Amino acid sequence: MTSPADMTLDDSLDGFRLWPGRLTAADQAQLRDQVLAALEAAPLYRPVTPGGRPFSVRMSNLGPLGWVSDRAGYRYQAVHPETGAPWPPIPQMLLTLWDDLTGWPAPPDACLVNLYDADARMGLHQDKDERDLTAPVLSVSLGDTAVFRIGAAGGGRTRSVRLASGDACMLSGPARLARHGIDRILGGSSSLLPGGGRMNLTLRRAA
Repeated sequence: MTSPADMTLDDSLDGFRLWPGRLTAADQAQLRDQVLAALEAAPLYRPVTPGGRPFSVRMSNLGPLGWVSDRAGYRYQAVHPETGAPWPPIPQMLLTLWDDLTGWPAPPDACLVNLYDADARMGLHQDKDERDLTAPVLSVSLGDTAVFRIGAAGGGRTRSVRLASGDACMLSGPARLARHGIDRILGGSSSLLPGGGRMNLTLRRAA
């Protein structure tokens, strides 16, 4: 893994960190293969919001806990909502990346896997279903480039940042509850994933 210096997006979003190209091409291919193998045991599915609206992304999880959404609400649980099986373990590469970049004293216990096709989006939201909202959130991008939008938790203007395959970013400190989402996917910008698209791996401390 390469180790370029981290960057703060701007002074109003202290705590947002971006590591462009944090994973080498070889790292990305290895991680892709590990996640795709895990998804054979925990297949991607399309959740719905509590109001019954389907997400435009397909999801799964890795680790002891997984984030799910359905008509009962948002929550973490220990089993896949369709298969009833426990989630597969988080790959060691991601655990090492968490240790290297976050400095948090405990490992992540949840890794949300989102797969975006060229038409998928994710509206502005905050990650606040976790028990300890001081623990950071670390995300890794694989595949097509995404236009990521982020703004301060309290409102105001937002900024857009392109997240390419191999990039890592973190929400921590004052930016832990930043509003963020995905405006669009730049289809065909990467050949890493079979069939194209973008995979986002989001590591959290849920419990």
